[in-house]
Amino acid sequence: MKVCTDACLFGAWMAELIGEQNTPVQNVLDIGSGTGLLSLMIAQKSVASIDAVEIDEQAFLQSAENIQQSPYTYSKRVTVINTDILAFQSPKKYDWVITNPPFFEHDLKSESTSKNAAKHDTTLQLNQLVQVVANFLKEDGFFAVLLPYHRMEYCKKIAQEKAFFVSRLVLVKQTPKHPYFRCMLLFSREKTATLSTEITIKNAANNYTHEFASLLQDYYLHL
Repeated sequence: MKVCTDACLFGAWMAELIGEQNTPVQNVLDIGSGTGLLSLMIAQKSVASIDAVEIDEQAFLQSAENIQQSPYTYSKRVTVINTDILAFQSPKKYDWVITNPPFFEHDLKSESTSKNAAKHDTTLQLNQLVQVVANFLKEDGFFAVLLPYHRMEYCKKIAQEKAFFVSRLVLVKQTPKHPYFRCMLLFSREKTATLSTEITIKNAANNYTHEFASLLQDYYLHL
């Protein structure tokens, strides 16, 4: 699947949060790594070792190629694994679990099986995802997810059933005149007040906003 703007925003947001931690993050699990975008963005901003799990073989090969062609400082810390996350096994517990999961449920599907797996929850439903996170996340770890705005409340409900609570929430708009279309959520097992913010990608003049540019300036060539 092609790299999209909201995934770049999500990766930059997570990398910033991971970089803010008082104790360096050691282990990250990237569920549905796709092209390897999120893993590489986090590797660029941290010392973490990242396990990037991808079910689709072609996406896995693309991810492995992208990582191999990246600077060794980053690539040596990213391991790409071609398997279904539901079958994935690891002796490790992770400090962070990150995911940009299949977006849509009961929506019109493509004729492409691989696109359906990437965009629709034909291979991984939200309740399954949250259970996987519960299995692999350390007790004091964090779980970050990018979702369509309309799935936010459902995700929060499913997560709370597994004792995960939203610590940070970012609502995302394309422009000031558009409604929210994505949300970025950070969960932990500690129940605290949610820090809520919003970000708009482009302003009324169709230029990137200051907030967007400041997050992405270390990753985009031209901002």
